[in-house]
Amino acid sequence: MQPVTLPDRAVITVSGQDAQDFLQALITTDLDLLEDGEAKPGALLTPQGKILFDFMVTRDGSAIRLETGVEQAEALLKRLTMYKLRAPVSLSLTDPATVSIRFDEAPGAYRDARFVKAGQTVYRSYGSESETGEPDQYERLRIASGIAVSGSDYALQDAFPHDVLLDLNGALSFKKGCYVGQEVVSRMQHRGTARRRVVIVAAETALPATGTPLTVKGRPIGTLGSVIGSSALAIVRIDKAGEAIASGEPILAGDVTVTLTLPAWTGLDFPAEADEASA
Repeated sequence: MQPVTLPDRAVITVSGQDAQDFLQALITTDLDLLEDGEAKPGALLTPQGKILFDFMVTRDGSAIRLETGVEQAEALLKRLTMYKLRAPVSLSLTDPATVSIRFDEAPGAYRDARFVKAGQTVYRSYGSESETGEPDQYERLRIASGIAVSGSDYALQDAFPHDVLLDLNGALSFKKGCYVGQEVVSRMQHRGTARRRVVIVAAETALPATGTPLTVKGRPIGTLGSVIGSSALAIVRIDKAGEAIASGEPILAGDVTVTLTLPAWTGLDFPAEADEASA
């Protein structure tokens, strides 16, 4: 597949002698585990544990690069500046930035850790235009891999990291110590209270638009996110979905009957389905 240049991306570069320590105390990603040539997902949370900003994290020499959407870049820069105080770090914003997706290794490219989890090979490149393939080819792969993104699949300040699988794709650390919102997400992890999860949606006909509710017997259990043809992502109550699957109740997106699948790489099961299988 040909490389694809992503639209509407921005980059914040954090540099200076304390750049890593500064971010380590703020964001969900454990920077001590971030390798050269690797792109890891991450987020800055609200104190209540919801995703305030999301981004991909890479090393740029001794600096750290946060790649995010242009719609949140200025606000993220402002928030980081607020936390900066007198820390010996510098913040710079490139908006828009050239970000390309590649499907083979190339000099200066970063392996996307989210797709590694899903058994796919995807690289991110920064700062140079590339031959551009069809954008849909990347979106189809992302949907098939169960990788959600803000804007298309969930609204910022409306989702917990567990909702969008950040606890399973390397974005969320439970060992590195305190960061903003850490107590809430650690409590969710240890109590096992996460019930909303990303699922892959499939239908025999074209699916309705993003934002269409998923329902069981007229009651909403989630909402369609990214949609291409008869495939989509959604964040749903997996306990409610599991009950419907176990009882044979149809799950609808608008008036279209759908099937839901949890991404295989997560190791998750629909609770009612798993309970019935073990009975």
